[in-house]
Amino acid sequence: MEDKKINTLWTHLHWLSVLAQQGSYTAAASRLGVSKAAMSQRIAELERAAKVTLVQRTTRSLRLTEAGQKLVDDTRASFELIEQSFAQVRDLAEQPSGLLRVTAPVALARQQLVPLFAAFLKDYPEVRIELDLSDRLSALATEGYDLAIRHTARPPDTHVAWALCATESVLVATPAYLKQHGRPTTPAELQTHNCLHYPRSQDTPAWTFEPSPVSEPASDAASEPRSNTFERITVPVSGNFAANNSEALREAALTGAGIALMPDFSAQAELRKGQLVRVLPDWKPVGAFAETIYAIRPYAPHVPRAVTALVACLREGLAGGFGV
Repeated sequence: MEDKKINTLWTHLHWLSVLAQQGSYTAAASRLGVSKAAMSQRIAELERAAKVTLVQRTTRSLRLTEAGQKLVDDTRASFELIEQSFAQVRDLAEQPSGLLRVTAPVALARQQLVPLFAAFLKDYPEVRIELDLSDRLSALATEGYDLAIRHTARPPDTHVAWALCATESVLVATPAYLKQHGRPTTPAELQTHNCLHYPRSQDTPAWTFEPSPVSEPASDAASEPRSNTFERITVPVSGNFAANNSEALREAALTGAGIALMPDFSAQAELRKGQLVRVLPDWKPVGAFAETIYAIRPYAPHVPRAVTALVACLREGLAGGFGV
């Protein structure tokens, strides 16, 4: 094959690498912003030029042949270098620009992040944000996301993570529910209540608590300091409603259906209005949801200015946390 002919295939090779990442023609075409037919045509042209099958297709699956995988493996580093170099050149512009693909949990994004994104876009009109609302932990590099917002106990070691703010789990109910069914004073009493929970597995749901830190009054110098070591208490709970979304739990709690455990950002507005009140304020729920919200992205030698600007905006906007 003549060199001139090879030079016309660089785009084809890039599309093959995207196809390998995405695992389907539909997903790859969407990632590249082209039609599925155009995607299929480019791969067919590449196979004709290479004189070998690169992709094996069935009605339900797709996989690269040995030759196709070799092409992807051998060119991956070059395409990554081209992408990084272009990003660095683009960042020489005075203002951050370009498309940012962001994924974030449904409830957190709808209630807290979207207003911050809107303010950010006013300040940086050359930036576009494409937001994916999902509680699923995505493979960021494979799925093409620039940034993930997650509340997690430990970000992946292979990623860069910026702590945005602290968050906590809160136990809430309506005043009407507590008036009718009584206000529990210990975790054990939750077993007599209708508990609205986030399903974690097929096991019996259980909530774990430890006493909240208490500020001690000033005392004599001879007084012994209070121990900060507490035993945790785990209580099996039951209820007639469970949901893997904290907004759904909040809405169920607002009807007076029961006592719900959720992240503080989902109940912040309702707690301030008095529509919901804290239950067992002297006890801290632990282990239900992580206590830090992070912005996470795959490690790369260069971080686009648009990403660093968005992270700075989120850190400023969420600096106060969600306490009431």
